[in-house]
Amino acid sequence: QVLLTESGRGLVQAGGSLIHSCAVSGLKFRNYHMGWFRQAQGKERELVGVSARPGSGGKAFYAEFVQGRFTISRDNAEKMVYLQMNNLKPEDTAVYYCAASQVALSGIRQLEMYRSWGQGTQVTVSS
Repeated sequence: QVLLTESGRGLVQAGGSLIHSCAVSGLKFRNYHMGWFRQAQGKERELVGVSARPGSGGKAFYAEFVQGRFTISRDNAEKMVYLQMNNLKPEDTAVYYCAASQVALSGIRQLEMYRSWGQGTQVTVSS
């Protein structure tokens, strides 16, 4: 059974930082790209960034709105992926999800290519 479990603090003031973790089990972690997505109330789910699998270069790719504020990292031995969020803004308020995909590298930014998802955790940034 594939299981992705996010954890992390949920409330921070604007300008603050949070780190969220995603623990993965039930799949060969090294073979998967690990993405972070978010969904604000009333909006569609969107990509935050992706950590490509080691066999595809292992780089991290980010959505434009990140603007250098977020960092995604992964620990392949521990099957963990992390989302470090700095200089948070009220517009970053959303439910954040981690997800896993084996799609070709060209498709890693596409939400529909991710078949395994975590339950999501709320991030609220107060002004």
